[in-house]
Amino acid sequence: MPNPSAFLPGPTGLGTSAARLFAQPAGGFAVPQDLGCVPGPRTVRQPPLVFAQRPWADGSMPALYCPLAVRVDHALGELVNERLVEWAEKIGLHEGRIETFRQTGFGHLVTLAHPDVDDPDRLLLAGQMNAAWWACDDYYADETDLGADPQLLASRLALAMSALDAPPPADEFGDELEAQLKSDPVLVSLTSARDHVAVHSTPSQLARVNLTSFQMWVSWNAYGAWRQSGEPVEAWRYLAARQHDSFYTSMTLSDIVGGYEVPGNLFYEDRVHRAVMRAGTAAVIVNDLHSAIREAADELPDCNIVLLVAAERGCTLREAAERAVALHNDIVAAFEADCHELRAIPSPELHHFLWALGGWLGGGLEWHGTTNRYTTEE
Repeated sequence: MPNPSAFLPGPTGLGTSAARLFAQPAGGFAVPQDLGCVPGPRTVRQPPLVFAQRPWADGSMPALYCPLAVRVDHALGELVNERLVEWAEKIGLHEGRIETFRQTGFGHLVTLAHPDVDDPDRLLLAGQMNAAWWACDDYYADETDLGADPQLLASRLALAMSALDAPPPADEFGDELEAQLKSDPVLVSLTSARDHVAVHSTPSQLARVNLTSFQMWVSWNAYGAWRQSGEPVEAWRYLAARQHDSFYTSMTLSDIVGGYEVPGNLFYEDRVHRAVMRAGTAAVIVNDLHSAIREAADELPDCNIVLLVAAERGCTLREAAERAVALHNDIVAAFEADCHELRAIPSPELHHFLWALGGWLGGGLEWHGTTNRYTTEE
């Protein structure tokens, strides 16, 4: 494994995102202003979406081509974050680690990632759902010190599916399932978050959230199998799985949070689906880049595009990260082209959704540069 010190010299984390303010616009995508599908005061007017070369980490790496963050509202983010912490405490999630959860700032993430919405309750549902997904990742898939075990992963995820999509009663067997779903805080978080999503979504949107979660968890099972076998994983194989385990899952909440709906037959239309998958994959490459140092220090590292490229090509982590940046930038440029192409479809809901995905990309990058989740110091 390459030496982590070869990657990203200099500071990361809090304070290093300020340099992004100096990024120069390289293009834009504006949502039509006659959008009439979003009711009430819970959304705000969408400015043009500006794609730019954005510095990240200490600024010494090649820039990430990404939309600028549309809104940075610390007060709103803190409000949502505190409500999210209250929810976690109430259901027993992250017991003994609640301060770490607070400092991670998922409330700030969703406020950055959904810049068209200023309703704290709708932002909270996004925070809860993302926190529940991340709790599954931490406690079931990744963090062995929190009880994650690749041998138990598949059976735990099977219960997670029932937590999101409860099967009908099955006599005393259903009683056993209900007892299990109520005894595990991770499963409780999934059910609670799902119930809040259901308040603001249509049945079709809720089913989309469920099915996208299940799709993501199939990839997690692949990672678990790879860790158990110890066999080398090719970067292309990981990326194929990662594209179905990306922030695509989080992005499917965008129209629910925004108070409108992209119809199912349009959401899953080939060109739209490709654009949404591209946005999700680009966002998760940002996650891999920011977490590479921490994961490289693990005795049994998680799969990560930077680490896999470095191992496969025998290069430094910095060189591998530069390749990941280039891949990210190619994908974002393709997404930007998709947005312009899809403007030809006469759907204000779709146009708003695509704008919201760009807002998610810009806000997600901002959050990764400010959260303490991916620093190496505990």
